[in-house]
Amino acid sequence: MRLPHKTLERKLFANGYSLIFAVDEVGMGCLAGPVVVCAVGFTNHFYNKIHKKYFKLRDSKLLSARDREKFAGELVKEKDLVYAIAQCFPTTIDKLNIYQASRLAMKRAIVALRLAQGDQNYLKQIILVDGKTKINGLKIEQMSIVKGDRKIFAIACASIIAKVHRDGMMARYAKKYPEYGFEKHKGYGTRFHKAQLASFGPCEIHRRSFRLAIDG
Repeated sequence: MRLPHKTLERKLFANGYSLIFAVDEVGMGCLAGPVVVCAVGFTNHFYNKIHKKYFKLRDSKLLSARDREKFAGELVKEKDLVYAIAQCFPTTIDKLNIYQASRLAMKRAIVALRLAQGDQNYLKQIILVDGKTKINGLKIEQMSIVKGDRKIFAIACASIIAKVHRDGMMARYAKKYPEYGFEKHKGYGTRFHKAQLASFGPCEIHRRSFRLAIDG
């Protein structure tokens, strides 16, 4: 299987970009819990180094939980990487729909990351977005990339940090709502999850707009 590569980022830096953001979301298809987004930011300093410890880094869905946690732990300690997490909870998902909620969380993550970095509007910047469409409401150049989490190193990094963060949230929810087994399926519609929903009904963190999926 081909690993995510750094070719695009290096090309962008060679073409005069000074700061590259990448953004990805997790939890889109879940019956419960928030949709979580991570935005990461890199300068060329990171890409000028060789990082053997990231050799097998890939889309979070293609990694074991152990490897995700290992990579996430290394990434968040990386001096040449900055990141921000944002989420939209079930009430917002039910109000807007899951796609719009995920896009809102993407915008929030990018805005938070840029605010944390201070005034850098003088730098040539771009956002690499996982998916078909760009994020509305941002005055910064964007590039949308289908299956970007499998192709682009920076987006894969964002996917890993977002996934580990969300899994931790769902493990904490499991302590509050132990009957649903959130620590096992993280809110996805497994057979066990649906069986528990049939027995206990939805809790506070279930998405009411996913009713057909819950009943089916």
